[in-house]
Amino acid sequence: MSREKGYTKKNFLKGLFIENPLFVSILGTCPALATTKSVEAAIGMGILFTVVLICSNILVSLLRKIISEEIRTPAYIVIIATFVTIVKMATNAFLPELYSTLGVFISLIVVNCIVLGRAEAYASKNNVFDSLIDALGMGLGYTLALIAMAFFRELLGTGAFSFGKIFTFIPAFKLQIIPKGYEISMFQNPAGAFIVFAIILGVIAFIKNRKDELKLNKAKQERIRKEQEAKLAAAKETGGNQ
Repeated sequence: MSREKGYTKKNFLKGLFIENPLFVSILGTCPALATTKSVEAAIGMGILFTVVLICSNILVSLLRKIISEEIRTPAYIVIIATFVTIVKMATNAFLPELYSTLGVFISLIVVNCIVLGRAEAYASKNNVFDSLIDALGMGLGYTLALIAMAFFRELLGTGAFSFGKIFTFIPAFKLQIIPKGYEISMFQNPAGAFIVFAIILGVIAFIKNRKDELKLNKAKQERIRKEQEAKLAAAKETGGNQ
């Protein structure tokens, strides 16, 4: 099968920008709002989510010709649930602080519509390599979106960035940005999560609309230029005939 030049790169980058699961497709919002109190927690959630997504995509792609249409969705859910269970047990064993911080949201990866959606829409129709690249792009895109939300929530809510509390294998340190007493604790609450999420979506929508407007103006100017050139050509031809 012929492949478009640069397909792999486009397949990877779409999850970061064009089809970002959180900021464009607006999927997986529940864990995004609940696990982004700190950048460290957001990174942890993003890594666990990406691992499950990659493993699920690969196995679904491998079994795509074996799993029948009638049991496809239940089979995908079992596959996803299996990998979530493995990830949950490994996290509890090796990163108990992360396990304690994320709590039930690790288990809820099973019902995260991004994972099942990529299995249904992509992995079930494509080879293992392409499914792996798709999962990497979507996973990284979702992780970066979580980190973006956590960056503003932790900064505005606590005035500082703390590391080493969840990932205890790194030295613990705290970077104070906003002087104590000037932080806005609301951003550590669900209401603050919604506000940050809404602002980010608003900025993205503004940038997109601005780009669309510039494209329309450019197309309009190009059309006017071509019309003027056509009129000049017609005027020259009329003058020459005279």
